[in-house]
Amino acid sequence: MPKRERVVRMSVELPLWRALAGYRVLTTLYAIGLCATAYGQFVRPWIAVGYYAVLVVWTLATLPRVANAASCTRGFLAADLAVALAGILLTPLADSHERIAGGGPTLPSIWTAGAVLAFAIKGGWRWAAVASTAVAAANLAERGHPARDTVHNVVLVWVASIAIGYVVEVARASERTLARALEIEAATRERERLARDIHDGVLQVLAMVKRRGTALGGEAAELGRLAGEQEVALRTLVSGGPVPVSRVSGDAAAGAVVRAVEVADEDGSAGPVDLRCLLAPYACARIALAEPGAPVPLPPAVAREVAAAVGAALDNVRRHAGPQARAWILVEDEPGEVVVTVRDDGPGIPAGRLAEAEGEGRLGVALSIRGRLRDLGGSADVVSVPGQGTEVELKVPKGAVRARGRKAEQR
Repeated sequence: MPKRERVVRMSVELPLWRALAGYRVLTTLYAIGLCATAYGQFVRPWIAVGYYAVLVVWTLATLPRVANAASCTRGFLAADLAVALAGILLTPLADSHERIAGGGPTLPSIWTAGAVLAFAIKGGWRWAAVASTAVAAANLAERGHPARDTVHNVVLVWVASIAIGYVVEVARASERTLARALEIEAATRERERLARDIHDGVLQVLAMVKRRGTALGGEAAELGRLAGEQEVALRTLVSGGPVPVSRVSGDAAAGAVVRAVEVADEDGSAGPVDLRCLLAPYACARIALAEPGAPVPLPPAVAREVAAAVGAALDNVRRHAGPQARAWILVEDEPGEVVVTVRDDGPGIPAGRLAEAEGEGRLGVALSIRGRLRDLGGSADVVSVPGQGTEVELKVPKGAVRARGRKAEQR
């Protein structure tokens, strides 16, 4: 039995949480050591002792809370910051005014930075800015005036926490991108394995039925034709046929962000769909589909209308060019528009025949093709040369597509 690929999601945050847990323990011991060396200088040492008892219990009891992002809830962050702010504001009650004016440390000392860093790792630089601003206000209130060393420490904590928060956001975006790349690689390898198995069995059988049926003629020829169509459809699927757009990348200026796209609803109010997915069912033995290697995302309503117009054009090929005629569908994703071309090798349309058919009330091209594209803000051009086939070119400007997508969202 072949081995299956297993995707392992790597976490860049886990080392940060472990480092934060160690930092909180070490800074607790450091704050207690500072208190022990200057114990005789405290005006009310019992306040300091009581606070450090609470700090030790709180730090040890909350170590599981800083193990990962899921455990570090907003309620815990608020309580943790409250412990740090309480220690800062209790410092004037426990310590002497001379030590405070001389730049003495607060009761929590550098333990406060751990509370701010928890905000940064959990919520990014915006959360870090809020927490560090609260710590800055508490430090200024504790000192009573903006002394030079106080301002220096406040700015240092503020800048460091915001920088770490920003780095965490970038790391998360990179992690999501890497995880998606690993998933795509695993899926591609699995598709290749299935393609080999199918190619060695089913596709060869279908190809043999097609050849033998064509050679025998009669009802066997029809069976061979059906087998040939199924061979083309299956070969398209296993060779990497189009799949729905499940993720689209964000603006490169905002970082490597991958956003999930919702499945489109009937009212077109969800995310974009891949036009290639709607055109793929048209491909068969006599209809070839050429498409870009990347998705062609369109709003659901727009994609359905374009696919319906292509279906109407193929109906005309079957009706007027005969059952043996071949057709080609070409999809082009240009910078400013999406172009779909349907070409056949039939006898072509005599000059003036389209206008004559419209005058007789036959509105297949006028409504089913041109009407649909006109409603989308695009155009449909029909070029036909007698004896050389017909070409229908459908164009949808991307500006009109975006406007229609915004209208769907507003509904």
